[in-house]
Amino acid sequence: MSRAAEESNRAMLRARDAMDRAYAQPLDVPALARIAYVSEAHFIRTFRATFGETPHRYLQRRRVERAMYLLVQTDQPVTEICYAVGFASLGTFSRTFRDIVGESPSEYRRRKAVAAAVPSCFVKVWMRPSDAARNGDR
Repeated sequence: MSRAAEESNRAMLRARDAMDRAYAQPLDVPALARIAYVSEAHFIRTFRATFGETPHRYLQRRRVERAMYLLVQTDQPVTEICYAVGFASLGTFSRTFRDIVGESPSEYRRRKAVAAAVPSCFVKVWMRPSDAARNGDR
């Protein structure tokens, strides 16, 4: 791997780490591109080539992963969880959650009682987010 490719990978990792740390904060492409020290267009192209999805989709997935945890581990209302993980709209949160998980946040929460009676190795597989729309599992 060339030195330039290694530096590019490090820059993308810096931006991804920032998204992982501050997923609930308002993050946009210009801010992430500044973290990676590249232009916005270059950042989007390189991020997608490196991680297989756009920065926006990665951030959405990270937020949904955190929401999944909160839905199972807390009794907070779905609306509070929506805002706590960084979504500005309940509608956008619900649509994105369904696209990634394959069911609404409320449906997902209802399944937690069933999941509690199942061995944890099965629960981890079932709870792992995947793009239901991309896989055609809607």
